[in-house]
Amino acid sequence: MREGIRLGIAILLPLTVGVVSGILTSESVVDWYPTLTKPYFTPPDWLFAPVWTILYLAMGVAAYGVWRLGIETPGVRQALTVFLIQLLLNGLWSILFFGLHSPAAALFDIVLLWLFIGWMVYLFGRLVPWTLLLLLPYWAWVSFAAALNFEIWRLNG
Repeated sequence: MREGIRLGIAILLPLTVGVVSGILTSESVVDWYPTLTKPYFTPPDWLFAPVWTILYLAMGVAAYGVWRLGIETPGVRQALTVFLIQLLLNGLWSILFFGLHSPAAALFDIVLLWLFIGWMVYLFGRLVPWTLLLLLPYWAWVSFAAALNFEIWRLNG
């Protein structure tokens, strides 16, 4: 497969998850989310879209870095499978939190997401060490998001 096509797929996949999640939950972001009690450390709403866009781009570039080793290279298939699972959990979080208005279910999901990101970071880092620079900020942001999710759940019962 041509490298440009592979890079495009690797980047478009996480961006598509972000766009689809955003479309599916856009109404609740406007109608429901503002009614919640939020902790003092909640970032301004305008910050989420650019941060997630950067993180999705970084995820895609990291996945490309692993994918370009070749799917038959030992460890690549497992790493990319974990990448896809964490991406699914990432998209599911928005549906649970915003779509179903369930911070509790989203909290369960984000804990699984956090664990899968850690596994992905480990697998990607062993195969292509520079991917750590792209994935550690994502893991840190999801750590922060988990704390925010927990506090929203706690404050809103």
